[in-house]
Amino acid sequence: MPSSVASLSIDEARRLALGRTLLGEAADLPAGREGVGQAIETLGYVQIDTISVVSRAHHQTLWARCPDYEPSMLHDLLAVDRRVFEYWGHAASYLPLSDYRYYMPRMLRSPTSERGKSWVGENGKVMAQVLRRIEQEGPLASKDFQRTDGRKGGAWWDWKPAKMALEMLLTQGKLMVKERRNFQRIYDLTDRVLPAGVDTRVPSDDETNRFFVLRALNAYGVATASEIRWHIHSLSLQATRDAIAALLADGQIAEVKLAGRNDLVLYATPDTLDEKTSPPSEGRCRLLCPFDNLLILRDRTQWLFDFEYTLECYVPEKKRIWGYFVFPILLGDRLIGRLDPKADRKTKTLIIRSLSFEPWVIAIDDALEPVAREIARFARFNGCEQVEFETIRPTGHKRSLKRLVREALRPEA
Repeated sequence: MPSSVASLSIDEARRLALGRTLLGEAADLPAGREGVGQAIETLGYVQIDTISVVSRAHHQTLWARCPDYEPSMLHDLLAVDRRVFEYWGHAASYLPLSDYRYYMPRMLRSPTSERGKSWVGENGKVMAQVLRRIEQEGPLASKDFQRTDGRKGGAWWDWKPAKMALEMLLTQGKLMVKERRNFQRIYDLTDRVLPAGVDTRVPSDDETNRFFVLRALNAYGVATASEIRWHIHSLSLQATRDAIAALLADGQIAEVKLAGRNDLVLYATPDTLDEKTSPPSEGRCRLLCPFDNLLILRDRTQWLFDFEYTLECYVPEKKRIWGYFVFPILLGDRLIGRLDPKADRKTKTLIIRSLSFEPWVIAIDDALEPVAREIARFARFNGCEQVEFETIRPTGHKRSLKRLVREALRPEA
């Protein structure tokens, strides 16, 4: 245990978190896919998601940080540069290839569940056949394998055996995702995808545990033990605690107390605590997708921003409060509202099903212009030329916001 404990105010903790997640004022990424590559390497992962009411979550996360982002940049980082790879991080994720060796222990242990072991035991022949076909024929997708059991596909537990085999071989590290075509994974042998020179020395458990603790803290700025654990789902709680204790003893991390919150024990690296932070510009606005790294841990979002957030796409429609796929609105260093968008790609119209400002936001008029600029930027990124609003809360600002968005969408804006 360190002899002294650092202390931060909630504002300081929030600014450190924004800076480390590349949403602060000082974020200065290069243009093009170099900036996208650096963003993924800084964040540690970008979560992949299938929901497509607007551009998928991984694209939205990168767009929020890289103003010139285009989906082709991510494709090239995976398929051409081999700078990132797909694997299980915080769920299915794009991960920095420089971190590859630290995922190898999980690959070598897989499967770990009794259900997974049972499936592998019963389907070893299918896995061998899938592996042989890819070895002989080259990269293949799930659709290249037909069911042989006479059953129709269904939910994830009822996937055709070849699909399950592909996923298991990926998890075991025997296959990698070579690229995606129309969002479909194309699998190939790891030996044919992994670039020469990548470090494939298997780290010890202690090395792995320390790495993932530091990886989380460098990505979050400050975090609790639970948040460190869930940044990337690779450690048990006990392994997380043991690694934290070892890193504290070595002076590589420090304990942090949050002013006014004795119930929270936070950790940070000394470099993070030495950073000078300043409030982001009040006119800096970003729309953050539900799987954005800044707010994917809902308890963290609550204490850091005093913002209660639930993804309601899995909630029955009649029970939803805010909407289907709601984007929190970041203005300066606060989350000031929620926006539920849908891109109508046929008419090139961005439909704002609802936009709600938080009750504590008094100066809504001051927020309208930066929010309108961001909505216009969001519309363009999603291939939309116009914006329609359905519900705005409070209702009195609808006309002004519509006008400001129209002005921001003009070509000269």
